[in-house]
Amino acid sequence: MVTTSTDSVPTILGSPYRADCPTRRILDRIGDRWTVLIVGVLAEGDARFSELRRRIEGISQKMLTQTLRGLERDGLVRRTVHPEVPVRVEYALTDAGRSLQAPLRALQEWSIEHLTDVMTSQQKYDHADDG
Repeated sequence: MVTTSTDSVPTILGSPYRADCPTRRILDRIGDRWTVLIVGVLAEGDARFSELRRRIEGISQKMLTQTLRGLERDGLVRRTVHPEVPVRVEYALTDAGRSLQAPLRALQEWSIEHLTDVMTSQQKYDHADDG
């Protein structure tokens, strides 16, 4: 267990069930659907912004920008600017980002495997008051 202090208040790190634990922000990041999809695309290799936007249907330019910035800030994605005309910017997974591939792929596979069951449950729940 690791402790840190901010303003003389100790915080226990690694306890996501505590409201003040920084792991909650990490869970928010890696549990975000756009993060899952961006990591999935970058697992196949480096990509430019436009390629990510094209491959991830439904993501807005603003949300892609925000998510990439957050992933870069968290050390999961590396942004490389190539000094060319025009400037070329590529995104790639860092070692930490690559370590997320397997757990996030497992979530994707689980969602595909259980899609029919979940949709059936949703329909039953939504129509429970109809009868």
